Amino acid sequence: MQSITLRQLRDTRQVKAWLKAGVHIEVRERNVVLGDLVPRTPPNPSAVEWPDFAARLKAIYGDRVIPAVADLLEDRENSRY
Repeated sequence: MQSITLRQLRDTRQVKAWLKAGVHIEVRERNVVLGDLVPRTPPNPSAVEWPDFAARLKAIYGDRVIPAVADLLEDRENSRY
């Protein structure tokens, strides 16, 4: 648990970094605790179900290989810049 003074609260970058990291912060004035800053609990990241992107890609393009890098290099050779 971190503790900061009211004057140090002006440094919002540090406070935001601590809160994003999940640190509980005590706000003090002359060694008397005035209050607490408690980070919100993040939503459960495992609750998100992602689609199968590889299956989508295969359904759209099949087994074709798209030589994007080769095309890009060829375009760069043919351009003036």
